[in-house]
Amino acid sequence: MYDVIIVGGGPAGLTAAIYARRASKEVLVLEAMNCGGQIINTPDIENYPTADHISGVEFATKLQNQVTNLGTEIRYERAVEVRDLGDAKEVVTQTGSYTGKTVILATGSENRKLGVEDEDRLVGRGVSYCATCDGNFYRNKTVAVVGGGNTALEDALYLADLAAKVYLIHRRDTFRGEDTTVRQLSQRDNVEFVYNSNVTKLNAEKRLVSIEVTNKDGSVRDIPVNGLFVAVGRIPENQNFASVVELDASGYAVAAENCRTKTPGVFVAGDNRVKDVRQLVTATADGAVAATEAVKYINTL
Repeated sequence: MYDVIIVGGGPAGLTAAIYARRASKEVLVLEAMNCGGQIINTPDIENYPTADHISGVEFATKLQNQVTNLGTEIRYERAVEVRDLGDAKEVVTQTGSYTGKTVILATGSENRKLGVEDEDRLVGRGVSYCATCDGNFYRNKTVAVVGGGNTALEDALYLADLAAKVYLIHRRDTFRGEDTTVRQLSQRDNVEFVYNSNVTKLNAEKRLVSIEVTNKDGSVRDIPVNGLFVAVGRIPENQNFASVVELDASGYAVAAENCRTKTPGVFVAGDNRVKDVRQLVTATADGAVAATEAVKYINTL
């Protein structure tokens, strides 16, 4: 039996592993895909203390190395359920199950889709959810980014260095993201803001050729683009764990700042929990708190 089973190998989960291992606990990290989470899609981290400039991939690699050097076990399996057995918890994956005294859910979130016709069919054929992954394919071409938060702004800024033209489409007349990034974008000659508008149609042959954009006044505009980058938010990956964690209306796990959930011995950390700020620094902070609280819980058993 493990002391701590961590579901999710992003910054929150890996930080939790560091703190749990430093408390001499036996730790298992279950990660469905690749360690690092969404931060690997960030080309340049500038707002993390002591890290003036570091890529998301480099940050994730250093974090994973730190975790494995402490002797943490990492298994690449997708967790599909957590069962409360009282003083123990069972984590069921697609290929097996593991038992631990505590569980930390650090599952993060997934891309929210636009919900327009042919969106799924055109993924990889002009539609993308990751500017840093796919941006290089659109060098010297015309692209659009849809969204109004920090991710959309950062995607547009990244693409402005590659593409000939970037349209930034937002359903409101002001952006939710940082003013500093908005100002940087406004100074780029190849960036055009399209306010009060939604993408309502994707026009394609074998690949995307243009997007239909509808303004809130009802006017419709067809914008020729080679690529569309969708950054309209994320969906927390908590659905499989609703039996042990209370979820709010948006699907985020309800927990106080101590990261404890309604089920004793089950904790949440990172972007999948209810919180006001979802940044790298708050994810790692959650990981530290959740692991510390898990150790406290174990010591009472």
